[in-house]
Amino acid sequence: MIKAGLVLEGGAKRGIFTAGVLDYLMEQEIWLEYVVGVSAGSCNLVDYISKQVGRTKRCFLPKYSYTKWRDMKRKGLLDMDLLFDKYPNEIYPFDFETYRHSKIKADIVVTNCLTGKAEYMDEREDKKRSLQIVRASSSMPLVSPMVYLDGIPYLDGGLADSIPLRRSMQRGYKKNVLILTRRKGYRKKVSHKLDPFYWMMYREYPELRKTMQKRPLNYNRTMDWIERLEAEGKIFVIRPRLPEVSRLEGDYDTLVHFYRHGYQEAQKQFKNLINYLKIQ
Repeated sequence: MIKAGLVLEGGAKRGIFTAGVLDYLMEQEIWLEYVVGVSAGSCNLVDYISKQVGRTKRCFLPKYSYTKWRDMKRKGLLDMDLLFDKYPNEIYPFDFETYRHSKIKADIVVTNCLTGKAEYMDEREDKKRSLQIVRASSSMPLVSPMVYLDGIPYLDGGLADSIPLRRSMQRGYKKNVLILTRRKGYRKKVSHKLDPFYWMMYREYPELRKTMQKRPLNYNRTMDWIERLEAEGKIFVIRPRLPEVSRLEGDYDTLVHFYRHGYQEAQKQFKNLINYLKIQ
């Protein structure tokens, strides 16, 4: 196992790019010692640790519809029961035993709705709780209901820590591989268009609203820092070169193309990655 951190950005359906990268790395038997994932990155994280090549890809492709309009107010736009119950337990079984016994360390990022701060979780004993943590990390605001863990409401980890590189560094990893889902140079636009919706949906969670409003600025600062570290050779970044798919992309061929792009990018950069990690 390689002493390095693996940092996985989210981005909903854009996470299929990450799936392509990780499938290639798994095929090459590249196992990093620590993984931290956020939102869709947490879905990729569990399949990397459970060594299930191709599983994330299958989960992301629209064989079954998990975007729905009925009962949206109570359950949200996305069918999270399908994604985090039927998929892992029936349709595309999640190998929890391999995950449970893996020596790879992990953190899944979630956002505490009471404090507005990021928390970092992992669960290797209780499969149901483990899936609930991934579900919380992947629950996008406005379109997904909050997920309660120990009585505390949580939402998408990307709200409070979109690219958790600092967490990996805090865990002691000086070498870090980042898999991003946006092209180089991307920055979020600072806008207040969604503020009325945040107020309507989360009026009882003022700290969460503050975090949401500050997210574009925090994201852009993080990306400035990441690009400086990348230029200095301190981190290794794999990101798309082609235009990204949308967060809720539903076209099968478009998603397959973006998956293949991730796989091919990993192939192209593999020698440089090996040199960065100093693998003999």
